Amino acid sequence: MGRFKKSFLEVLHRTLNPVALRIARTGRGPFSIVRHVGRKTGRTYETPVILTDAPEGLVSELTYGDQVYWYRNIVRAGGEIFHRGRTYRVISVEPLSTEAGLRAYGRARSAVLRMLRRHEFRLIRVEPWPDAAHVRPGPHAPTRR
Repeated sequence: MGRFKKSFLEVLHRTLNPVALRIARTGRGPFSIVRHVGRKTGRTYETPVILTDAPEGLVSELTYGDQVYWYRNIVRAGGEIFHRGRTYRVISVEPLSTEAGLRAYGRARSAVLRMLRRHEFRLIRVEPWPDAAHVRPGPHAPTRR
């Protein structure tokens, strides 16, 4: 990862992520939370992301590429997603074609994604979390990119 990109992600991590996590915890708005375990640290992290519903699961546009920690961690070890007031367990993560990803985001949001030349989408297959105790993410997990 380049130095500029790494610095930019660090600024987002310290400024935007805490605000996005607060919004996501309400179950409203554009943000969801990915809870994942660090591959090196073993710590649990919560990362705000923008996901959309699809018949097969949830769709993510990888704005910052496939080298961000949350993505690498859920690919290797799974995780949880808090999306629109419900918690899900990650079953698998699969590449998704650009056209299928854009369709999942709908007409208006896909127009913005096209303007921004976004083309890297993933289908995240999930199942509802069976334990009611996992309904809301906790405020204590640190954020991570």
